[in-house]
Amino acid sequence: MLAKTDFIDLIPHAGDMCLLDGVVVWDDTSIHATSVSHVLDTHPLRGEHGLHAVHLAEYGAQAMAVHGALRARERGETEPRPGMLVSLRGVKLATDRVDTLPGTLHVRAQCLIADDTGAQYTFQIEHEGVEIASGRAAVIHPKM
Repeated sequence: MLAKTDFIDLIPHAGDMCLLDGVVVWDDTSIHATSVSHVLDTHPLRGEHGLHAVHLAEYGAQAMAVHGALRARERGETEPRPGMLVSLRGVKLATDRVDTLPGTLHVRAQCLIADDTGAQYTFQIEHEGVEIASGRAAVIHPKM
């Protein structure tokens, strides 16, 4: 298990915007992270009516970012690579709001393809063993 402190410096999501609390397990092609931030009144994406389920895509995107950063660190890269989320496809939401769901979210991402220019992943978010969001996302790495 990796705590947030083990990956927070590897991704651009700082402070409260880092939505993941830890990584249960990861390998070269996948990651399983957890979070309880969805219930916080101070959640940075929370609106006046709570936290809409569409924001679960950000949890998936952050799992992608952490996974990519952990893979890069394992290859010996010392500087985090900037990435830009450019596409969400096939997003399915099984609930309207997530701030009303007590307990832990399980965020999983599976790398479909990755190279120096970007990556494509699928993601799934579960609550109490039930999938509440899924989809596919693409990120590009702009040339510096």
